[in-house]
Amino acid sequence: MAVQQNRKTRAKRDMRRSHDALAAPSGIECPNCGELKRPHHVCGACGYYREREVVAKPEIDLDDDAA
Repeated sequence: MAVQQNRKTRAKRDMRRSHDALAAPSGIECPNCGELKRPHHVCGACGYYREREVVAKPEIDLDDDAA
């Protein structure tokens, strides 16, 4: 079993941990609908990517009563 030879200082330990922080995911506004979306991904709300519709979203009519 590996056992450390010398104790690591607080400074060295913290320098090693400097890259462990989690970054918040970035988001940009969709130019078509204004919702937040991930960069370089299709918008989940409207289905547009680079000002083109690439995923057809079904339109739901909430005015009609099903019952």
